[in-house]
Amino acid sequence: MGFLLIVLLGLSMGLIFGVALEKSRVFEPGMILGQMRLQNFTMVKVFVSAIVTGLMVLAFLHGFEFVTLHPKALSVAAQIVGGGLIGVGMVVAGACPGTVFAQIGAGYKDAWVILAGGLLGALVYGYALPLFAPYIRSAEKMTYADITGLPFWLLALGLAALLFIGLTLLEKGRPSASEVGAEFDGRGCGPRS
Repeated sequence: MGFLLIVLLGLSMGLIFGVALEKSRVFEPGMILGQMRLQNFTMVKVFVSAIVTGLMVLAFLHGFEFVTLHPKALSVAAQIVGGGLIGVGMVVAGACPGTVFAQIGAGYKDAWVILAGGLLGALVYGYALPLFAPYIRSAEKMTYADITGLPFWLLALGLAALLFIGLTLLEKGRPSASEVGAEFDGRGCGPRS
């Protein structure tokens, strides 16, 4: 795959994801806080839908050998600490790395400060990582395909199917209309008047 094609594919996927974020209103601080308080599951539904779509695309691309996967080694402590820090940051800021650009596009002025903080955090992390490297143990780079002996595409499609079933059950138990209102029009205008 040529470099330009990869860049165009990435931009296209980002545009589609950005439209989905905007239409679902997942980027709004109240929606993010509602998810963190386990009061509104719209954010989970949107992001798990993106995971299902990504798994299906990766299954196709990898199955037909258009791409090669490069898994990262697992580091449980780093995952827990990093996940905890980003969760606290999302609650305090009312944004996450994926939604801050949608907030900027929607005109949230404080989103620029959140973006600057995220970039500063990434810079500090980059320079501080060597200090923590001796304390972070990484497991061997092993995938479920290595463990089971099954091809990645089959595992990806199987996981996508399980996640889709989970999404269907979540939607049945917590319908989106009950979380955003029956009159929500998806245009950012709230209930229709």
